[in-house]
Amino acid sequence: MQKLNVIYEDNHIIVVEKPVNIPSQGDKTGDDDMLSIVKKYIKEKYNKPGEVYLGLVHRLDRPVGGVMVFAKTSKAAARLSDEVRQKQFQKKYLAIVDGKFEKEKGTLQDYLLKNEKLNTSKVVKEGTKNSKLAVLDYEVLKYNEEIDLSLLKINLHTGRHHQIRVQLANSGHSICGDQKYGTRGRGKQICLWAYQLTLIHPITREIMKFQVLPKSEGSWTILKEVKNI
Repeated sequence: MQKLNVIYEDNHIIVVEKPVNIPSQGDKTGDDDMLSIVKKYIKEKYNKPGEVYLGLVHRLDRPVGGVMVFAKTSKAAARLSDEVRQKQFQKKYLAIVDGKFEKEKGTLQDYLLKNEKLNTSKVVKEGTKNSKLAVLDYEVLKYNEEIDLSLLKINLHTGRHHQIRVQLANSGHSICGDQKYGTRGRGKQICLWAYQLTLIHPITREIMKFQVLPKSEGSWTILKEVKNI
């Protein structure tokens, strides 16, 4: 069972670092998943008998690491889920992508259509049946001319399936190491990381911000060249 990095915990929520290549919840692979790992941690830490309640509020794609919050009570789960729906729940990402951007900052706005059978999404024309609007802001933190890669900070306005990966690929800047939508670094780990999470505490109503950066190794050594993220 995976060792858990707990960033914050109280009686209502637990915030943890999701390692790469671990599913957010159980799937057909039967591999260890974050929901089970956190439940086991709570059960052992507090010596709880029987089944432990833990609410899954949001997900990260399996290959993506970063900050996740889980609810320890059904009341906290309901309130956090409301925050997600009302867009009060903010997730920010770091990504290393192909090429150089014309603008240092910008917004990508597309309509995405999910293919359930293939578990993929694609950009389609506005008005396409079952398509959903996807919006994100990006900021270029660093461009490495030698290897023609850019480090981006991404703020999500909508939470669509594979949204960041699809929108960046469609704009000609696919994420390095993306096995489904990428052009660079095939066979490597995807360079996408959920580094910051801001939420309103479900009980105290305090605004809380949590941050964890990927280890600056491999492709992520580019982080050493950036002072403020």
